[in-house]
Amino acid sequence: MIIRFNVFGRQMSVHQKDQQWLLFNESDTGMSSRVYDVVIPADLTRDDLAGYLDDIYHEYATDKYPEVVELV
Repeated sequence: MIIRFNVFGRQMSVHQKDQQWLLFNESDTGMSSRVYDVVIPADLTRDDLAGYLDDIYHEYATDKYPEVVELV
């Protein structure tokens, strides 16, 4: 499962693999790079991910990008 987010203007994705959540930065060219310094607790549900990313990255909030939004 891959869930894509706009995290205060940054494109990111969360992948679920072997009961773990893995965070990735997404580039405009379609390449992803793993974010190793953020660990998402395995017991978080999909519905909790946006709030968790908001808590971790809130210092990047701007008037243009005031929140974390799941992309459909």
